[in-house]
Amino acid sequence: MGDKLKGKVAIVTGSGGGIGRGEAIAIAAEGAKVVVNDVSPAAPGATERPADKVVAEIKAKGGEAVANYDSVATPEGGENIIKTALNAFGKLDILVNNAGILRDKMVFNMTNEEWDAVIKVHLYGHFYTSRAACVLFRQQRSGRIINTSSISGLGNRGQSNYAAAKEGIVGFTRTLALEMGKYGVTVNAIRPNAGTQMTMSDDMKQAAERSGNTSLVKYYESLKPEDIAPLVIWLASDAAANVNGRNFFIQTGRIALFSEPVQEKVILKQGAFTVDEVFAAMPTTLAQGLKNPAPKEAEAPKPQ
Repeated sequence: MGDKLKGKVAIVTGSGGGIGRGEAIAIAAEGAKVVVNDVSPAAPGATERPADKVVAEIKAKGGEAVANYDSVATPEGGENIIKTALNAFGKLDILVNNAGILRDKMVFNMTNEEWDAVIKVHLYGHFYTSRAACVLFRQQRSGRIINTSSISGLGNRGQSNYAAAKEGIVGFTRTLALEMGKYGVTVNAIRPNAGTQMTMSDDMKQAAERSGNTSLVKYYESLKPEDIAPLVIWLASDAAANVNGRNFFIQTGRIALFSEPVQEKVILKQGAFTVDEVFAAMPTTLAQGLKNPAPKEAEAPKPQ
């Protein structure tokens, strides 16, 4: 057992498996008491839910943990998750927002339900738990929130719902950091890359095998979910007290800090631009050198 989070109380949402499980176990190993939140039911024929199994793992290693099964996608669920920490351990110091789902489809095939489900769990889920936690953190003038974004937020075909939610989380993180910083609270985000049930689904494996790209499967198998936790522990600790509002990439053997958006180029004039002025200026200034990341494909010849 370590002591980097000794005396702290943490919540990890979606921690019945994958990255969240690794985070919960590692946080407990550093001395924190943990609420293991996961909405997943028990497997057919089993009695223990995934959250229960993680709690048992933590206790077997000498840690303290309790399970919570509420959904982050409802305001009541978000509040109940926070209440679980208070009822079980009397306080809360750390909130790790990790819960997530996938409903991948190209946008022209995506249903309203597939869009809403992903936005609800990821973006609303971060809001509901963070709102409840921030009421408490503001009063006690301390706290750590670690949000989970994704590199898919930078653009990934077939994941417009997921990308929208994940990039929304980055904006949410920046704003929460500004709102809560004066109370001694830090809010940061990670963009983890690991081999989990979400990234290593049977559909993905089968698609890789069909295309002959088995190296992609091997690559993701080498990225262990538990390797995300060390950065989360650091962000949750007192050592990261001055790090606020930033987002980090993390995978096995690699940690990176993302730059914040800046204006790359600018054109100026007194007064407003006319339409003709914009058309004349853009090709040789702001748009010069820009490349289309997804250029139009040539149409197949029509049969004669």
